[in-house]
Amino acid sequence: MPPGDRGTIPKYLAAAMVDVPSHDGWLDEREAARLGAMVFTKRRAEARLGRWTAKRALAAALRLDDDPSVLRRLSVVNATDGAPEAFFDGRAVPVSVSMTDRADWAVCTVIGGDRPIGCDLELVEPRSDAFVADYLTPSEQDLIAAEPDQRDLLANLIWSAKESALKLLRTGLRRDTRSVEVGLTPHNRAGDDWTGLYVDTAEGFTFTGAWRRHGAFVLTYVSATITVWPVPLLDPCPLITATPSHSWMDRPRQPPTTTRE
Repeated sequence: MPPGDRGTIPKYLAAAMVDVPSHDGWLDEREAARLGAMVFTKRRAEARLGRWTAKRALAAALRLDDDPSVLRRLSVVNATDGAPEAFFDGRAVPVSVSMTDRADWAVCTVIGGDRPIGCDLELVEPRSDAFVADYLTPSEQDLIAAEPDQRDLLANLIWSAKESALKLLRTGLRRDTRSVEVGLTPHNRAGDDWTGLYVDTAEGFTFTGAWRRHGAFVLTYVSATITVWPVPLLDPCPLITATPSHSWMDRPRQPPTTTRE
């Protein structure tokens, strides 16, 4: 087992599509084969970005080098319910991981021990009235209606917090998004750029969380047990000056390929 930070403070790393190496030397053979077989550029590029970000976040949290020979020994495997789980040399690492990507950027949040977490990244962009009516609860719709000048931020913030909660529940969008309801707290408990939120579930549970605006993006975090907010593994977080993009659109399909370093 590699050395690691077994503390209770979650840490997150953000990375851009342009940061991902073109070679596969940082992937193990199984990962390289699976990702290389994907023919749709968007799916392949986002999968590579997510794995690159997660491996580097794990390496930093576990205090490992991030050269390709070490990153090959780290892997993130989807459990049967789709949730990510971390491994080092094929053995489970005692951390909880949550991954998210949007517009050529990805974030991975890591915390030591068995402390389930969820994080989600969204663009602050227009959302239709139909979207708000179909996926948000009446209470959440009221939050948006109360501040029309903040409509885009609030709609995406609430949606992002829902996604974080559904990752925490290990269901994703298989579950009705209206079965979790987001509430916002008016004060900043952490004393930094995070602001508190909470999520109530249909089963009667309440999760704590927080949100943070990073330039064009909003990042949310939800936990069942943790009341401290994540700290960036790179400070300042590069999302602050990030430019959203959709690089896959120029070439939606590409032939399968695997290039080792």
